[in-house]
Order: sequence, then C-alpha cells, then structure tokens
Amino acid sequence: MTRIREVTCVHLRFPCDPATTFQTPAGPVHARFCTLVRIRTDDGLEGVGSAYAHPGVVQACIDHMGPMLIGVRADPIPAILERLHIVSRWYGRKGAALAAISGIDTALWDLKGKREGQPLWRLLGGTRDRAPAYASGNLYSSPEAVAAGAARSIARGFRRVKMRVGWNYAYDVAAMRAARAAIGDEHDLMVDGTGRFTPETAAALAPVLGEVRAFWFEEPFGADELDAFVDLRARLAPLGVPLATGENEFAFHGFRELIRAGAVDIVQADASRAGGVSEVMRIGQLAAAHGIGLAPHTWCDIVAVTANAHVVAASPNGVTCEVDQTGNRFIEELGGPLRLEDGQLVLGERPGLGVDLDEDLVSELSVDPHRMPDGNYCDVIMGRGQTAYIGDYAAGA
Repeated sequence: MTRIREVTCVHLRFPCDPATTFQTPAGPVHARFCTLVRIRTDDGLEGVGSAYAHPGVVQACIDHMGPMLIGVRADPIPAILERLHIVSRWYGRKGAALAAISGIDTALWDLKGKREGQPLWRLLGGTRDRAPAYASGNLYSSPEAVAAGAARSIARGFRRVKMRVGWNYAYDVAAMRAARAAIGDEHDLMVDGTGRFTPETAAALAPVLGEVRAFWFEEPFGADELDAFVDLRARLAPLGVPLATGENEFAFHGFRELIRAGAVDIVQADASRAGGVSEVMRIGQLAAAHGIGLAPHTWCDIVAVTANAHVVAASPNGVTCEVDQTGNRFIEELGGPLRLEDGQLVLGERPGLGVDLDEDLVSELSVDPHRMPDGNYCDVIMGRGQTAYIGDYAAGA
C-alpha cells in the first residue's frame, strides 16, 4: 500500500534579455517564473505537477495542505482532492489555492502512471498518443513582426498560431491581416484579446475577425464579465468565429457558470491553474455535454504543457493545446524537447507525464518564493511601479 512520504514545491525564475523580450499591456516582460510540486512516496517514486500563481502564495498553500497528505495512500486521487478542497475552502475557491491543488493533483496522476507503467493519456481513457497544438506568442510589436513570428511558427511545424490584439483598432486590424497573409489560408489563426476590450470595441473588431477567419476570439473581457461574453458570442456566431475563454477561471464550479450562461464556445481550463488534470477532465466532460470544445491554456512550463496535452489527447472534444513560443526556458530546456509532428504533440508511451526534469537547471534557476525581484512576469506583476497598463484602447492610444 503506497503512501505519500513528502510534498514539496520548487520555484524557478529566469530573467529575460531586455533586447529580445516581448511586451504585454503592462510593458516589457522582465522575467518568467514557474512552480513545480513534487510528491514522493514510500516506494521511491516521484510525481511532478505544475502550479501557476504567485509563488509566495502557492508556497503558503502547499505549507498548509502538504502536511495533511503525509502518510496518506497515493492511489485514491478523488478522495485526496475532496479533502484538499474542504481544507482550503475557507481561504480560496479560486486563485493560488486552486493552483496549489492543481500541482498536487497532476503530480498524483504522474505517480499513478509511473506505478502502473502507463502514459497519462491512456489512464485518462484516450486511444491516441498525440494532441493538436498551436504556437502561442506574437504579442504587441508591429504588424510586420507579428507576421514574421507567425511565419516562423509555421516553419517549425505548427499548423496553428495565435496572436494578441487589444492595442488599438488600427494596429489590431493591420496585425491580423498581416498574420493571415503570412500563414496562408491553409493554417489556423487564433486571436487573443487579453482582456483589453469593452463590448463596443469588441463589436467593432468583430467584422475583421470574420474577414481573417479567426479560429477563435479569446478572452476579450475580464473573466467575470459574463453578460459581455454572452452578447459577443451571439454577435460572432453569424461570422463563424467561436468565442474562447477560461485561462483566468478556476475549478468545475467556475466553468459551470460560464457554460450555464451560454458565454463560450471553447473552454480553456489549464491543469496548472484550474484544479489539475482531474478537474480539467471534469470541465471537459461538462463542456462536451453542451457541445463545447476544450482547448487548455498553458503559459508556464513543460510539465503544464504536457499535462494539458494528455488531457486534450484523451478528450473527444479536445481541440488543441497551447505552446509558448516566446523563448521560454521552462518549456525549451527544463524537460523537453517537445516532439511536434504535423502540428501535433506526440506524447508517446512513457509512463505518467513522460517528463524528466533537468535537475541541474532546476538547481540553477531555483529561487526563494518570498524574495522575487520586482518586475513584469507576464501574468503576475510584482512590486510597486509595475502596474501601469499601456494605452487606452477606446481612445486609440
């Protein structure tokens, strides 16, 4: 009877080269981080998961929940998750608490696969070892640079690419048209609104989204703006443009509200944020029952990318999974390389997630989660003076 012996997490950080870094609405990205949750059992096996939220807060959640798992059997994953949701309910139904649970859950699935000698996609009920993938990047620069980045991704073997909009109308239109021209009609173009739109500015952009045949329009509004999503979905439907969201939503109950409201065509639950492999599978099954696709968000590390790819491979409504192409060392060096064939990630037959971490790199990039330098970490801003968003979309700045 295998029992949990240790639950730890390690926090990694690397600085971005100022000369080559990319830009978000909060300005140039200074560094990237990720958190890995590691669970060891008394039979010597280790499972690893990814938790994507503020590192210091994730550490506090693991400090609280981790000791409760010591000595517990590692096999009944649903029972463990029920316990974690109960003990964390008083301090978090979303955010870092769910990210910490995400890391624990994925690590338990990795352990289960290793113990049974089976890849995760098969344990989850899948029948094929691959998942469609898309190249993610092409943040704000110039229409020409966005087009060049999209073309590079196609040259690397991707069949789908994503770009960001929300700078101003003129830039957005020019960048979308340039990206479509660069990748041709035979490839898919996703468009991410990064929460920068109002209902009026999103409606104004809708005809151009139809013109460039956007594969989806992602997250134009904040995660809680259900009415705006519902209205825009109705406006986009005649144009053949699906509406996608969910990277900033958490757990089954959060996605249930999105689906009940009729706010979305594609849910983007992330196994490193939304509650782990178990929760994303549940969300995907609910979505499938309503004719909705599953396309997990992923932005942090190789463990998260791989976990989400296994879920997509195992889900009948799995559409695609995201692969960061901004020069992310946590994806390119930490445990890869990812194997891409004809636009799909090949997961293979290795047990569990099939990820072997580069322990030298883990040691090199490890940091104290409570002493993270100030800066723009892409999704998380740390320190005073780092919070000013650039540009006012409505004013065309």
